[in-house]
Amino acid sequence: MTVEGPRSTTPDVVDVVALGESMVTFLPSVPGRLADVPSFDRAIGGAESNVACVLAAAGHTARWVSRVGADGFGDHLVEAIGAYGVDVSAVRRDPDRPTGVYFRTAGDRATDAHEVAYYRAGSAASAMSVRNTDLDAIRSARVLHLSGITPALSADCLDLMRELTAHRPGRPLVSFDVNHRPGLWREEDDGARVLLDLARGADIVFVGEDEAWGLGGPEAVRAALPEPELLVVKQGAAGATAFQRTVGADGAEATHVASVPALTVDVVAAVGAGDAFAAGFLSATLRGLPVRERLRHGHLTAAATLTVPGDLAAPPARDHADRLAALDDDAWGTLRLGPGWTQAEERAEEEVRTP
Repeated sequence: MTVEGPRSTTPDVVDVVALGESMVTFLPSVPGRLADVPSFDRAIGGAESNVACVLAAAGHTARWVSRVGADGFGDHLVEAIGAYGVDVSAVRRDPDRPTGVYFRTAGDRATDAHEVAYYRAGSAASAMSVRNTDLDAIRSARVLHLSGITPALSADCLDLMRELTAHRPGRPLVSFDVNHRPGLWREEDDGARVLLDLARGADIVFVGEDEAWGLGGPEAVRAALPEPELLVVKQGAAGATAFQRTVGADGAEATHVASVPALTVDVVAAVGAGDAFAAGFLSATLRGLPVRERLRHGHLTAAATLTVPGDLAAPPARDHADRLAALDDDAWGTLRLGPGWTQAEERAEEEVRTP
């Protein structure tokens, strides 16, 4: 799978459109329980807008589509995401519903060693629907990136997701990050089943092994989800495995499997790493790189986020990432990345230029 080729001359066409809810995030000023934290620093958080911001920072054209409240928090989200170079012209304001916010402690989301307090019920984004969303702005992209968070927000959001993942003539390449958050689904909903159905309509699917319907291993996930042309199963510290369906000149189908181990990273905070991985993988996809290199760029972009406190980090410079992605397997396996690694090479080059 590739999305290489000349870009449309239509100004409205962008590399990536990301649709989904973003919220104002409040990060603790000191460690401890939410009950004990005296003050918080404001940031932004949203799986899809995270991807758009990282891709824009990496030099791609990106658009974020969503709804926010007609309030100060909505202003902040639009301004902050736009400051990354993301097109926010298709974001709609809702005069009757607020922008979502949440508070979290500094622990590890993956191990539940943290607290999160969401205030998103009835948010402006939960009112997104086929009727009030600019479908032309969404479909004017080479890649449309979605996640499994959106369909959990409301029945209208689920209908919108079903429309966007339906196979229709001229639709963009659809990327779907399963992102199963059980706490967002009502008890009567079978969120896992809904997300599996949506994933079957996508072209590229990202899914963590721990959220993959209890299937137990990448091969089992692929067997249950054969429809996407490209399936990426993230395996935490073990790395990631990609299954790519190809068609030969004789019309015969084959599956190419690539696995890349994760990097050794001195983790500062684990939030946002999955979004960064998707952004790195999609950036390499837009550049037409082979699947193995796409996985490596995913790991490198995730490592940039893992080594900062918040959900977002500047990705490594493209030349720097390309050099690391081209390492042989032994060198890749011994690579260790810590805080500041994305600027290390830039600083070294500056020192060489400065007499």
